Amino acid sequence: MEENPVCQNESRDKEVEAENSENISLSDEKASPERLKRFDSLHLEAGKISSRQNHYSKVGWATTLHLAFQSIGVVYGDIGTSPLYVYSSTFTDGINDRNDLLGVLSLIIYTLILLPLIKYCFIVLQANDNGDGGTFALYSLISRYARISLVPNQQAEDQMVSNYALETPSSNVKRAQWIKEKLEKNLQAQVILFLVTILATSMVIGDGVLTPCISVLSAVSGIKESAESLTQGEIAGISIAILIVLFLVQHFGTDKVGYSFAPIVLIWFLLIGGIGIYNLIKHDISVLKAFYPKYIVDYFKRNGKQGWISLGGVVLCITGTEAMFADLGHFNVRAIQIAFSTVLFPAVLLAYIGQAAYLMKHPEHVSDTFYKSIPDSLYWPTFVMAVAASIIASQAMISGAFAIISQSQTLGCFPRVHVRHTSTKHEGQVYIPEINYALMIACVIVTAAFQTTEKIGNAYGIAVVFVMFITTLLVTLVMLLIWKTSMFFIFLFLVIFGGVELLYLSSVFYKFKEGGYLPLAFAAVLMFIMGTWHYVHVKRYKFEMSNKVPSNYIRELVLRKDLARLPGIGFLYSELVQGIPPILPHLIDKIPSIHSVLVIVSIKFLPISKVEMAERFLFRHVEPREYKIFRCVVRYGYNDALEESREFENLLIDHLKEFVYQEALYAEAANGRSISAAVLPEKSPQSKQNPSNGHDDDKGVSALQISGAEAEFVQREMETGVVYLLGETEVVARGDSGFFKRIIVDCAYNFMRKNFTQGEKVMRIPRNKLLRVGMTYEI
Repeated sequence: MEENPVCQNESRDKEVEAENSENISLSDEKASPERLKRFDSLHLEAGKISSRQNHYSKVGWATTLHLAFQSIGVVYGDIGTSPLYVYSSTFTDGINDRNDLLGVLSLIIYTLILLPLIKYCFIVLQANDNGDGGTFALYSLISRYARISLVPNQQAEDQMVSNYALETPSSNVKRAQWIKEKLEKNLQAQVILFLVTILATSMVIGDGVLTPCISVLSAVSGIKESAESLTQGEIAGISIAILIVLFLVQHFGTDKVGYSFAPIVLIWFLLIGGIGIYNLIKHDISVLKAFYPKYIVDYFKRNGKQGWISLGGVVLCITGTEAMFADLGHFNVRAIQIAFSTVLFPAVLLAYIGQAAYLMKHPEHVSDTFYKSIPDSLYWPTFVMAVAASIIASQAMISGAFAIISQSQTLGCFPRVHVRHTSTKHEGQVYIPEINYALMIACVIVTAAFQTTEKIGNAYGIAVVFVMFITTLLVTLVMLLIWKTSMFFIFLFLVIFGGVELLYLSSVFYKFKEGGYLPLAFAAVLMFIMGTWHYVHVKRYKFEMSNKVPSNYIRELVLRKDLARLPGIGFLYSELVQGIPPILPHLIDKIPSIHSVLVIVSIKFLPISKVEMAERFLFRHVEPREYKIFRCVVRYGYNDALEESREFENLLIDHLKEFVYQEALYAEAANGRSISAAVLPEKSPQSKQNPSNGHDDDKGVSALQISGAEAEFVQREMETGVVYLLGETEVVARGDSGFFKRIIVDCAYNFMRKNFTQGEKVMRIPRNKLLRVGMTYEI
């Protein structure tokens, strides 16, 4: 007895369960055709659910500790190098009162406890998307619970994907349902949520410029201790040389070289922690009084506005905190928590405490606290480790920028760029040549223009706090909509963490003119690029929806005697997930022919990180069935890599043959009898005067014979050859469009489309198999 795969998994969405609530036996000749009316639909493939990969499944302690060690080299390079420049950025005018050191140290201690430790380690990390973190992961998580995507391509079948499953810790509540309905009906709220997401994304990409600049420059500045004759310009020149080398080696696939660098970063933490203990004992152990938060109150009373301004330097102690969440996909929650709590947190805390103890005795050294406080015998080892650690910190942010842009592109938010996957073991390892050289040029310009960590720190603080505040807002929405947390705890979360971040944000904005404008300038450019591309992407999709081909178009094609059937298989690419795209009749009008097997392929990215291979392909026959035209939706997650053309062809054809086989079985069960030989592929469409006549043949053929013959036909045509039919669509603004829309569509969008990577390179289509079809869309 065999069951309909659509009905196998009882944990699917309730609507799907209601629709397919009864298991259907294919051997039951009395099965109702209505109950099997979707046997040729996309539900057929959607019902084949693989075992779910649960991110929260138990992992052994040995594996967790191994991941925790690896995370040290990947996640914590940035926040671990902050002691190089925090005090110099905070006391820009020197230390006037030694009690101010206690106030600043107390601020650093409680900022580290409050934001990285409590907020990120124990709250934000839980808001992951099947193990993946970052701004896009939060947006995708929210998108699954409420239809907020601006591209209207949602399908009921998507909720049947195993990683898509919606799990909530409590039963439904009216509040969550009310928020969901408001978001789905309010276009303005959807646009605002999208803009907030790409703003945070743009800020993180901007970190890919600022982190290398400030980390390498602050580390190299230590050389002044042994080479006092070097000028600041020469130090900046050395830093630029290191940065250029760093970017030039990116093509080797170094985005996760942190795995091999974990020992270096661990030694760095042991060094700064040990030096901190040495300074504490040698100089002034009384700085431990800073654990008493009253010193924070006294600091602000004593300094007033200047104390508030100095927060722009204090906040640099948490730079790189967002990496804990963004890089979560390569580890797990427990590994990140262990590494932060047992290694990074005590090491950097001891480093700050030791530096404060040193400055209590030598306040005049505040502009170069880190290197001045190092014992002479440890100077060169520490200098070398500082440069290495700063390079690793830079590497993590550069690779993070590559990963974010790759995700943005898959979600239709960034122009096409060539994403090169540099590892077969780690999915996150990507390299984007265009972005790499753009970041390198930006780093060189910023380092040459600013030359000091003070001005770069002003810019860096805005980028860091902005992203953290946006994460707070998105996690608050997750609490309201998905976790259904108590309003009391949501209020505490938003007021405490959001309030602290807003305080820091107001401070870093005070130095807007002294470099703070830089991340906002980066974000403005990136948001314009991403917003323009996504706006036209949505308009294009809606144009295709409104101009899709009528359902009887293919039936009319059957009657055309001038239409030739070409040998082989044609893959016609379209963004539509429902219906026949307008490019097909345009193609047939220009070239009155069609391949023996035509598959209309739609590449669709779901709001999840990964789609299992067994759930990737959805098929449907386009009537009349004997014409061998199929629609296929190929679903990816935003972290999935597109296959090479040959592998993609084999996967698609294998799943198509499996679909044909199962479809025939369901057809036989639905009809309660054998299906006529009329649909057998040996009787090609061009040999039939009336394709529907054969349905009344007296001699039936079994479903297995039909599916076997059709699968053989598809295989023969594949061996003949595969041709990719790609639309070369020119998008222009309608004649009645306003001036601003013409600028966006006709100028900005088309400039990006022509100057970024072309579609066939992104989809890895070989040129010798490509046929372009030109068409103009007026949006």
